[in-house]
Amino acid sequence: MPEAMDELLPDEDAAQDQRPSKSQVKRDLHALLDLGRELIALPTARLAQLPLDESLREAITLAQRIHSNEGRRRQTHYVGKLLRRADADALRRQLAEWASGSREQTRSMHRLEALRDRLIDDDQTLTQLLASFPQLDSQALRAQIRAARKEAKDNLSRTPDQEPARKHYRALFQTLKQIDFEDIPNGHDAGND
Repeated sequence: MPEAMDELLPDEDAAQDQRPSKSQVKRDLHALLDLGRELIALPTARLAQLPLDESLREAITLAQRIHSNEGRRRQTHYVGKLLRRADADALRRQLAEWASGSREQTRSMHRLEALRDRLIDDDQTLTQLLASFPQLDSQALRAQIRAARKEAKDNLSRTPDQEPARKHYRALFQTLKQIDFEDIPNGHDAGND
């Protein structure tokens, strides 16, 4: 009978093995604190898109307004404490999605800038672009490129203290942004030629 009683009593070693270590708990809390710092650094519009409960949203908003180092530190710790009840993994996934999206957007803008520069430097690039996108208004595009080239040439004669003209240079970029490079008929990216 005493052996049966021992089996019914919880094993202290087994209970301790199931609990996370003190170090793991500390790492988890620091991860929540880091997540809280990321949330505090977000712009208001992005913060509004996250699924946060009202107390957490208010705590983050308050932390954004605090400028005192010690006050902000304490408020950040409070945000970290509130994050224990939130779905931290979902928040991290959303932040990662935004970060990768903005990196892709930056790469796309750099490709368009490079394409714009090649269009200004070389007529062959325009020929390739028009071959890929026959629906483009070639006359209007040629006129924009000519104006950007003239603007670049005029900028060379300016003194260093004068601001260079960029009107046509920027207008050409805006025109290129309107092109949907995903619908390239022959399957290559005109921005990477």
